[in-house]
Amino acid sequence: MHVGHAHAQQAHSHATLVGSKLKVALIVTAVVFVGELVGGRMADSLALMSDAGHMFTDVLALLLSWFGVRQAARLPTQRMTYGYHRIGVLVALANSLTLVGIAMIIFYEAFQRLLSPPEVNSDLMLVVAVIGFAANAFILFLLRDDQKGNINVRSAFLHVAGDALASVAVIAGGIAIFFTDWYWLDPVLSVGIALIIAIGSWEIIKEGLSIFLEATPAHVDLDEMMTELNKVEGVMGVHDLHVWSIAPHLHALSCHILIDDQHISECSMILERLNHSLSEEYGIDHTTVQFECINCDPSSLYCTFATSPSVAHPHKH
Repeated sequence: MHVGHAHAQQAHSHATLVGSKLKVALIVTAVVFVGELVGGRMADSLALMSDAGHMFTDVLALLLSWFGVRQAARLPTQRMTYGYHRIGVLVALANSLTLVGIAMIIFYEAFQRLLSPPEVNSDLMLVVAVIGFAANAFILFLLRDDQKGNINVRSAFLHVAGDALASVAVIAGGIAIFFTDWYWLDPVLSVGIALIIAIGSWEIIKEGLSIFLEATPAHVDLDEMMTELNKVEGVMGVHDLHVWSIAPHLHALSCHILIDDQHISECSMILERLNHSLSEEYGIDHTTVQFECINCDPSSLYCTFATSPSVAHPHKH
């Protein structure tokens, strides 16, 4: 209990630190959003206003990510026995879907402007874009470590990264327009920004859906895992194998292991070796293993669940 409490306290402290970083990022982003929106209207730059629209989704993303991080740090309860980790995944999906919507709007507006490119104030466009890039660079530096193991923070990180790239494009476009008066560059840059947004969003959506569908984590090769588990001393066979993710950084496994008929103390040694192998090779620390001394079906690796009460049969081993 003491170890579990210490782990919970550590997780809470980390969540508090990440939450503080997200709040700082949120304030900076909100200020820059207002500046880009006003500057984009004054300069009549769709690229700048597109960047402001993306910046607004950054505000929402950071706000939702902060909420998701706080929720994921909550302890498990009788009703939520896995805790609240998937709230962060749900938030990431919501963020990504809003980005897809923003990208569609930008595509439409860019098409309209390509038909009749308006004059753009390149001086103001440049100044605001440089400020926006500086703010995005600061936020990326702030969240660079925390985004690696947290899909929720990573979705917000990708929001900001996409915005930083967009700011670079706007700066380049502003310089080109200043020297050439090629006003059509503004909507073309907007299309590029929208593509960056859409591609980044799709990656997060795929990962989030895989988690909710309880797909096998991408880094796990089940055939290889079976080979490794069968090498563990005392293991005679493996079946009814399930591997899934509770969150991107938290993986779980359940399976039935065939062993000789033996004392419980001997079984605990086999379990220790299994858990060590799974943790070292696949980063799986949450396991549920059922030992059996009679194999029900040596040719069946996975359990088949009934799809209708009328054809349901008890799952027995």
